[in-house]
Amino acid sequence: MADLCGAYAELIAAELVSNAVRHTKGQAALRVQWRAGILRIGAWDADPQPPEPSLPWERVADAEEGRGLALVRACADLWGWQPLARNGQRGKYVWCELAAA
Repeated sequence: MADLCGAYAELIAAELVSNAVRHTKGQAALRVQWRAGILRIGAWDADPQPPEPSLPWERVADAEEGRGLALVRACADLWGWQPLARNGQRGKYVWCELAAA
């Protein structure tokens, strides 16, 4: 089970960072935090616009693109986003949580 959770974590981290790089201009960063049996993975980018709403996995499983957040939603226990402002720069943080098995 730990291997499966690790595989989910890698997949989710790759999706969040690739979305931040592909769909925004400017810098992006990944943050991973472990606390009280919860792994939180998040990606920051410089675009303050909210991410596109994620569709249910069944609707995008065969699509060639647009599956990133649906995949995150399907694999994570919880996910969301929040706008950020730091040092006069605006952006957003898209995150998810995976509970330890």
